[in-house]
Amino acid sequence: MKKVIAFDADDTLWVNEPLFRRAEEEFCELMVDFLDIQTCAKKLFDFEMQNLPLYGYGIKPFTLSLVEAAIILSKGKVSNDILLKIIAIGKAMLAAPVVVLDEVEEVLGALSRKQNYKLVMATKGDLLDQERKLEKSGLSEYFHHIEVMSNKKPGNYRKLVEHLDIHPEQFVMVGNSVKSDILPVLEIGGQAFHIPFHTTWEHEMVTEPVAHPKFKELVSIKQLVDHM
Repeated sequence: MKKVIAFDADDTLWVNEPLFRRAEEEFCELMVDFLDIQTCAKKLFDFEMQNLPLYGYGIKPFTLSLVEAAIILSKGKVSNDILLKIIAIGKAMLAAPVVVLDEVEEVLGALSRKQNYKLVMATKGDLLDQERKLEKSGLSEYFHHIEVMSNKKPGNYRKLVEHLDIHPEQFVMVGNSVKSDILPVLEIGGQAFHIPFHTTWEHEMVTEPVAHPKFKELVSIKQLVDHM
């Protein structure tokens, strides 16, 4: 019997990735005197990947990578004015309104009225930023537990399942990232529903199709209600 349904947050409950794509475009426009936009985007991704093990996920680590990339890619010639504009990009991302995706609140409301399981938000990123977004979203009332994870590997999910005092087969994960929300949960014995988002971070892309009896891809989050 299913006891917990966990939801990813970014690009599953609310819009997130388009903020990063716009920020990258703004950054590369600021750097146009030093390198072309296509090269800039590729180099910036390299900086993000190099820093990910140290900084983790989220807007603040991303902003640090922007500043570092600006200094190194310009060979130290980037002006203080541009650096301040880069920092302003990060601040604007943190202050951006939270846009809840269509049908999310309707689905959470319907599922929360059922009595055979609890709803959990399980996301990764910066704790303060994710708490801020949850509060702005108005969705916190639907969740029994909030888990902000440093990463989404099988070990992270095992710890969450143990904390919730359930067995892996009683855990259901719903998310937009096959790499972070689907494959690790299937590996530990849970069930997973994939709801694609129109934009996916390159780091989260998986090209191989998922073939697993406990996996299902949905067109929209509203379909989830029929499977519970």
